[in-house]
Amino acid sequence: TINSFPINFDQVAYDKFSSTFPYIETEDQLKACEDVKSDFLKDVPSDRLILGDVAAGKTELILRATFLIAKSSMQAVVLVPTTILSRQHYDNFTQRLAPFGIRVNELSRFVSIKEKNKTILLLKEGQVDILIGTHAILNDKIVFKKLGLICLDEEQRFGTLQKEKLKKKWPQAHIISTTATPIPKTLSSSLSGI
Repeated sequence: TINSFPINFDQVAYDKFSSTFPYIETEDQLKACEDVKSDFLKDVPSDRLILGDVAAGKTELILRATFLIAKSSMQAVVLVPTTILSRQHYDNFTQRLAPFGIRVNELSRFVSIKEKNKTILLLKEGQVDILIGTHAILNDKIVFKKLGLICLDEEQRFGTLQKEKLKKKWPQAHIISTTATPIPKTLSSSLSGI
């Protein structure tokens, strides 16, 4: 059995970060946040599917999960299907997390070769807390110092082989997949409790 890395819960810091969310959370959002926190307390890596309509607040769940991981001296990766979404997340995550001392970098077509190489080096040294990007993240050159969380945003846009590659490459990391329309295999695995 593979063990996950221990997560440090600083409830005061978490509540302070959560209070920066500019909207009122729904009951489902709050429950999903508690479920993710509960996953993080287990000794084994979790694999959670979060299903919700577009604009239902799934990104906020990812933000809070990555906050907990970064504050536990680990790294998180957020894999997205498009460069536009990568840049939107990068801007949003940076705005929300930078005031808490969390370092966010991006790997996509919008990032220059020079910046990509710098990010890859910083990532390996543990100087990047959260990496956001497209399929470029799946490159074998990408090495994390201590990856604690993999987030697949719009998981239906990624193939099963890509997901399995991530799980195999970083077996100790928790996984959160978000979608409005899960692929049949993911939905089946979720409903069966796998």
